[in-house]
Amino acid sequence: MTISQGDKIPDVKLVKATADGPDAVQSSEFFAGKKVALFGVPGAFTPTCSAKHLPGYVEKAADLKAKGIDEIACLSVNDAFVMGAWGKDAGSDDVTMLADGSADFATALGLDADFSGYGMGTRAQRFSMIVNDGVVEELNVEGPGEFKVSSAEHMLGQL
Repeated sequence: MTISQGDKIPDVKLVKATADGPDAVQSSEFFAGKKVALFGVPGAFTPTCSAKHLPGYVEKAADLKAKGIDEIACLSVNDAFVMGAWGKDAGSDDVTMLADGSADFATALGLDADFSGYGMGTRAQRFSMIVNDGVVEELNVEGPGEFKVSSAEHMLGQL
């Protein structure tokens, strides 16, 4: 079942990509006590994710924070080293890179997708959400092949 507005974020281990290497964190701790703009992508370094999704949040980071967002986080079903490299290549210090290496978080959210036809296995659907103190306030899930409602621009309109 897919998570909905008003639901609490499931408690799953994630790994933050940091300058000092991988840093494991429970999702309940990561989302506690702050307002987080979370966006999920099918994969680091993939075309739409690299050309539009991550750059949009990097570009709009100050605008999101000016509207009350405490932290911006990018989630992908990749390991922390890949997320760290992608963050170094295309991200900024304004976006926390979260690795969901085994798709545990995406699956717990009900936002997993089978990308086996592309040789990628289980991945996250393209989505965005506003999470306030661990509770989903807004949820935007893209249709297959789309990039509209999960963009930073769309999220800004929800704040």
